[in-house]
Amino acid sequence: MTNIDVQMPDEMVAGTYADFVAVWHSRDSFTLDFAALTGPPTTTADESGRSVTSGRARVVARVRIPPGQVFELMKALEKQLTQWEQQTGSRRDG
Repeated sequence: MTNIDVQMPDEMVAGTYADFVAVWHSRDSFTLDFAALTGPPTTTADESGRSVTSGRARVVARVRIPPGQVFELMKALEKQLTQWEQQTGSRRDG
Protein backbone atom coordinates (compact mmCIF):
# COMPACT_ATOMS: atom_id res chain seq x y z
CA MET A 1 0.00 0.00 0.00
CA THR A 2 1.17 3.52 -0.78
CA ASN A 3 0.14 6.64 1.12
CA ILE A 4 0.70 9.97 -0.59
CA ASP A 5 0.04 13.26 1.19
CA VAL A 6 -1.44 15.34 -1.64
CA GLN A 7 -1.16 19.08 -1.05
CA MET A 8 -3.47 21.52 -2.84
CA PRO A 9 -2.12 25.02 -3.51
CA ASP A 10 -4.64 27.67 -2.43
CA GLU A 11 -4.92 29.07 -5.96
CA MET A 12 -6.05 25.65 -7.27
CA VAL A 13 -8.77 24.88 -4.69
CA ALA A 14 -11.60 26.27 -6.86
CA GLY A 15 -10.53 24.11 -9.81
CA THR A 16 -10.99 24.80 -13.50
CA TYR A 17 -14.16 23.92 -15.41
CA ALA A 18 -13.81 21.71 -18.47
CA ASP A 19 -16.65 20.18 -20.48
CA PHE A 20 -14.47 18.32 -22.98
CA VAL A 21 -11.38 16.15 -22.79
CA ALA A 22 -9.14 14.84 -25.56
CA VAL A 23 -6.93 11.86 -24.75
CA TRP A 24 -3.88 10.80 -26.73
CA HIS A 25 -0.66 8.94 -26.11
CA SER A 26 2.97 8.66 -27.04
CA ARG A 27 5.30 5.80 -26.24
CA ASP A 28 6.10 7.23 -22.80
CA SER A 29 2.93 8.98 -21.60
CA PHE A 30 -0.77 9.57 -21.95
CA THR A 31 -1.91 13.16 -22.37
CA LEU A 32 -5.29 14.48 -21.29
CA ASP A 33 -6.20 17.90 -22.68
CA PHE A 34 -9.08 19.30 -20.64
CA ALA A 35 -10.95 22.03 -22.49
CA ALA A 36 -13.91 24.36 -22.16
CA LEU A 37 -16.22 24.89 -25.10
CA THR A 38 -16.00 28.48 -26.32
CA GLY A 39 -19.39 28.59 -27.99
CA PRO A 40 -22.39 26.42 -28.70
CA PRO A 41 -21.68 23.42 -30.92
CA THR A 42 -23.37 23.23 -34.30
CA THR A 43 -24.78 20.13 -35.95
CA THR A 44 -24.73 19.60 -39.70
CA ALA A 45 -25.02 16.64 -42.05
CA ASP A 46 -21.99 15.24 -43.85
CA GLU A 47 -22.00 14.02 -47.46
CA SER A 48 -23.56 10.69 -46.44
CA GLY A 49 -26.29 12.38 -44.39
CA ARG A 50 -24.85 11.53 -40.98
CA SER A 51 -25.07 14.16 -38.24
CA VAL A 52 -21.76 15.84 -37.43
CA THR A 53 -21.39 18.08 -34.40
CA SER A 54 -18.63 20.69 -34.52
CA GLY A 55 -17.42 23.32 -32.15
CA ARG A 56 -14.43 25.08 -30.66
CA ALA A 57 -12.82 24.55 -27.28
CA ARG A 58 -9.92 26.13 -25.41
CA VAL A 59 -7.54 23.88 -23.47
CA VAL A 60 -7.59 24.87 -19.79
CA ALA A 61 -5.24 22.15 -18.53
CA ARG A 62 -2.92 19.55 -20.02
CA VAL A 63 -2.07 16.57 -17.84
CA ARG A 64 0.55 13.99 -18.81
CA ILE A 65 0.68 10.69 -16.93
CA PRO A 66 2.81 7.56 -17.26
CA PRO A 67 1.09 4.56 -18.89
CA GLY A 68 1.01 2.60 -15.62
CA GLN A 69 -1.02 5.33 -13.95
CA VAL A 70 -3.78 5.06 -16.58
CA PHE A 71 -5.05 1.83 -15.00
CA GLU A 72 -5.28 3.48 -11.58
CA LEU A 73 -7.07 6.47 -13.08
CA MET A 74 -9.60 4.21 -14.79
CA LYS A 75 -10.29 2.34 -11.55
CA ALA A 76 -10.69 5.58 -9.60
CA LEU A 77 -13.07 7.04 -12.21
CA GLU A 78 -15.16 3.85 -12.23
CA LYS A 79 -15.39 3.85 -8.43
CA GLN A 80 -16.39 7.52 -8.28
CA LEU A 81 -18.91 7.16 -11.13
CA THR A 82 -20.56 4.20 -9.41
CA GLN A 83 -20.82 6.18 -6.17
CA TRP A 84 -22.24 9.18 -8.04
CA GLU A 85 -24.86 6.98 -9.75
CA GLN A 86 -25.88 5.48 -6.40
CA GLN A 87 -26.13 8.88 -4.72
CA THR A 88 -27.98 10.67 -7.51
CA GLY A 89 -29.96 7.85 -9.10
CA SER A 90 -28.71 9.19 -12.41
CA ARG A 91 -26.96 7.58 -15.31
CA ARG A 92 -25.79 9.43 -18.35
CA ASP A 93 -24.73 7.44 -21.41
CA GLY A 94 -22.99 9.00 -24.38
